[in-house]
Amino acid sequence: MTDVSRANAQNRISQVVGNTAATEALRRGTVPGTAFKTLLDEQLSKNSPLLFSKHARERVDQRGIELTDTLLKSLGDAVSMARDKGAKDVVVIDAKQAFIVNIPNNVVITTMTGSEMKENVFTNIDSAVII
Repeated sequence: MTDVSRANAQNRISQVVGNTAATEALRRGTVPGTAFKTLLDEQLSKNSPLLFSKHARERVDQRGIELTDTLLKSLGDAVSMARDKGAKDVVVIDAKQAFIVNIPNNVVITTMTGSEMKENVFTNIDSAVII
């Protein structure tokens, strides 16, 4: 790892993970590349809140979906469960709406209301979580 990429990684880790053993190991230069990447990816996905893509934010606004703290926590918990099972792309469904989430990037891709789910086909997903 070059000094520049090491510094960029350190800054990103510090922002997301904080001062952890991984950050200290990177600073000391004792983390092998593959093991570090795996550790970093796991920490980023577990500690980062879900992000909403531009498309998903537009759909939330257009469809009047209210993103309450409770809903966001439930959505995050559902994504964590799906991640633990090895899912890559999941649809999370509750009584009022559905969210399509890309697990590796921790990003909500799109969302729709309950009425829009009727007679709709979800494609390019490998898992579903009902909340």
